[in-house]
Amino acid sequence: MPDTLERTAPALASDLARPEFWAENFPDLTLPAGPGAAAAAALPAGEADARIVAERLYEEGYFQDRNATFARLAPVLAEAVKTCARLDIPPPFIFLFDETWACFRSLDPMLRRFLGEDYRMLPDFWTWHVDPAAGQAGWRPHRDKGRMSLAPNGAPLSLTVWAPLMDATPLTSCMYLLPANRDPVYNTDQEAVWNINAASIRALPGGPGDYFCWNQAVLHWGSESSRFAPHPRISMALEFQRGDIQPFNQPLIDPFQPLDFQTRLKLVAKQILQYRHMYPLAARFEAVAQGLLGA
Repeated sequence: MPDTLERTAPALASDLARPEFWAENFPDLTLPAGPGAAAAAALPAGEADARIVAERLYEEGYFQDRNATFARLAPVLAEAVKTCARLDIPPPFIFLFDETWACFRSLDPMLRRFLGEDYRMLPDFWTWHVDPAAGQAGWRPHRDKGRMSLAPNGAPLSLTVWAPLMDATPLTSCMYLLPANRDPVYNTDQEAVWNINAASIRALPGGPGDYFCWNQAVLHWGSESSRFAPHPRISMALEFQRGDIQPFNQPLIDPFQPLDFQTRLKLVAKQILQYRHMYPLAARFEAVAQGLLGA
């Protein structure tokens, strides 16, 4: 097919809606076999001490851990993001593939521990390709959902999981975060008026196999990359919430519900539209996403 840079929005949407396009360009990844495709089984979520993980989440608002499924699949997913960049395709399209969902499903034991047995995936995810050659940066400082995502006792009602697929460092653009216990406006009605002591900011470098989990009231951001970085920062994230509260976004997803190709395609299109204020994309991709949602 012609380079996607040369394709009109309707023609590109038509190509992206064909499973054959993805099979041809991403031969190392797996598309769902059909509506009856089985979901990946859950694996042990991490290696860190469960007690310390819980203490960090409730005191600092986040924790870092390692996961064998992320470590195993990160290289092939990173290559897929590079292919997306080469084809000028938004990188969250890697959520069409089974391997991406398998990473997050492998965190099931941890998510059950913090969000309950009936937790749900939110239709809120993204993938980043932060190119130092283009002077790119991660997303600007923000709270994912703010204090509305905390229970009256401060427990999380929703969580974000962010994972680097290649080394994320201060040069390549790692995550930065203001720990909850160092944030004077955390979980207050002044949370939109940031009050940051620079010494309290925490850098979160990590590599393939690491993942970071934070509650959605924590202030965080992706840094600017350096031209001296050896490679782009490639990473992905997905959000989760308790199943016994009102949805923060819809449709909520049963974590082990098989998702067919069309469902995944529409979910990716939804991300492009709902995050277009955060991520610079060619204007035509708004039309592409709308076309995919209407397909």
